[in-house]
Amino acid sequence: MIIEVESNDNCETSFFARFKEAGPARPVVQVKLYDRNPAGEWYWITGWSDAAQTPACQAYAQLAEDSGAGLTHLVYGGIYGLRFKPMNIEEAWDLASPHQWGEAYLSLASDRDLRYAD
Repeated sequence: MIIEVESNDNCETSFFARFKEAGPARPVVQVKLYDRNPAGEWYWITGWSDAAQTPACQAYAQLAEDSGAGLTHLVYGGIYGLRFKPMNIEEAWDLASPHQWGEAYLSLASDRDLRYAD
């Protein structure tokens, strides 16, 4: 499996890596992050693509082998990465929103920090 993210307005950092798949990809809609709160907070997540009119796309999580960490839950989206917004913010996905931000991908130790669409 190859993850490629181009530098863009959603995510300034480009990324390219190959991982060995260890399970099937599953659509994901929420993720628990610990960056802003040590106890963790749930966020909406979407993939971000280069489609000008509808850039939001499905985000996926997949168990994969990471040479430095063993098994990881790799979370990825479109060619422009992932986009996040707080659970309590009810607004459309928008690059201009000060409440939202983008990342190239996530690597999580456990799937307990993921809520799947299925």
